Amino acid sequence: MMISRRNFTSLSVLAIGTLMLNACSGNSKAQINDASADFGLQSSGYPVVTKPLTLAFSGTKSALAPDYKTMALVQEWQKTTNITVDWKNLPDNVFQEKKNLILASGDLPDAFFNTGLSDSEVATYGTNGTLLALETLIDSHAPNMKKILDSRPDIKAAITSSDGHIYTLPSVEELGLVQFPHMIAINKTWLDKLGLAVPTTIDEYHDALLAFKEKDLAGGGKTIPLSYEPGTFCGDIVDLVAALGGLPDNADHRIVQDGKVIFTATQPQYKKAVTALNSWYKEGLIDPESFSQDDKSYLAKGKTTTPSLGSFVWWEIKEMVGEERANDYVLVPILTGVDGKKLASVANNQEINRGAFAITRSNKYPAATMRWVDYLYDPIQSAQANWGPIGVTLEKDDKGILVQIPADVSTSEGERRQKVAPGGPKVITKEDFLTVVAPEPRAAERAKIVQDMYLPHAANKAYPPVPLSNEELQQISSIQTDVTSLTKQKLAKWVVQGGIDSEWDGYVAQLKTIGLDRMMETYQQAYNRFQENS
Repeated sequence: MMISRRNFTSLSVLAIGTLMLNACSGNSKAQINDASADFGLQSSGYPVVTKPLTLAFSGTKSALAPDYKTMALVQEWQKTTNITVDWKNLPDNVFQEKKNLILASGDLPDAFFNTGLSDSEVATYGTNGTLLALETLIDSHAPNMKKILDSRPDIKAAITSSDGHIYTLPSVEELGLVQFPHMIAINKTWLDKLGLAVPTTIDEYHDALLAFKEKDLAGGGKTIPLSYEPGTFCGDIVDLVAALGGLPDNADHRIVQDGKVIFTATQPQYKKAVTALNSWYKEGLIDPESFSQDDKSYLAKGKTTTPSLGSFVWWEIKEMVGEERANDYVLVPILTGVDGKKLASVANNQEINRGAFAITRSNKYPAATMRWVDYLYDPIQSAQANWGPIGVTLEKDDKGILVQIPADVSTSEGERRQKVAPGGPKVITKEDFLTVVAPEPRAAERAKIVQDMYLPHAANKAYPPVPLSNEELQQISSIQTDVTSLTKQKLAKWVVQGGIDSEWDGYVAQLKTIGLDRMMETYQQAYNRFQENS
């Protein structure tokens, strides 16, 4: 059994027999029979129950993950808790097709692990009682989670629905990496051939791309000065938009500055940046396929027989161009923009995620289930759930910190991780990365890049992990879809064909007609509520 580094708080003595818990459904309350005591539920320590108990879980899993019951870590959980899980977790794309049938059939699992449920679904099925409200269970049976929520009101706010209830438990990994995914790389070998330094201003960057094109360093007219993948997790040119226009941006076009939620794609600075990008396109600096390519075709451009990419935007240079070519490229620092400022755009990607675990109304043993999942919120268990078991992917160094065991040559660390780590409920805080588990070497390297190159110039705040109410989600869902479609369509047209000056006023008016103002009011209202709660 793994010894927790956090002391358990005392739990109240359990009454003999059947426990009764309240499950809230809107304004009504239904009594839930909890038969955990029938299996010898213990108030503290392990096993969770003295008699073997089996629970049925559903939800998502990695496509490369085997049946969870074969995983060594899952088998250790079973041995420690005396709870066997009948796993019915499926690859995400398969689960998405089946989850509505699961929810509508009434034949519910006891719990969802990696729930695969959208915020709207959690709000709907929490309100109608399909998912249990968990806060009472947390207070009584989850000392690890209770300690986390007591010390981190931001995590508590992120998982608390607008009706005040907690329907899902979190997955948290605080390395500070996902806020700056759109890193610009440039071909240093080509710069050296041309006698150019790594650009530090937007004008120097433009001139380097122009030199790449004019000198055709790939040969045969195959030079691609700049390629990117707009609207994606890590392939967008948001920092170029910031440098060219003077306002940070992100893939959602939704930023926070001074407590105000701003839609960037209707601001004059955005118009200025897009106008400049159209000029770049006319000069032949932007890959014509930037607005149509997918990940596969985009990544293939970094691995052509003869190097063809002058500059690109991606999460990691090696992933884009391969191991052998990685040293030919360097990251471009945050560029001094047209207004003389360095603006690093902060994405809305979250480190605090809802939906890691939920208990359904069909569960006859919610107290035992909560004690089971709370075991995973011990920091050592969280580390293993995230990266794999000690002795396989992790080992302790001379300071007692868990560090990565290098993967063998036959597999990548990412592939190995998917095969041995179930993921799911976890909390790994900044402090845990100093005292419990060291970041993966690649992650540590990226964290230093973020710390040195990006954080000092962060120009906005991310929109936080705000749980919208079901009513709010219904109000904005169709608006959001139409707004995203229109902004994406117009951005591609204006960069490639121009015409932004003549179409701008009509575009802004059309967004207002769609309901942009109402959508942003909703986001602002939810943001204000989140700030008050946290």
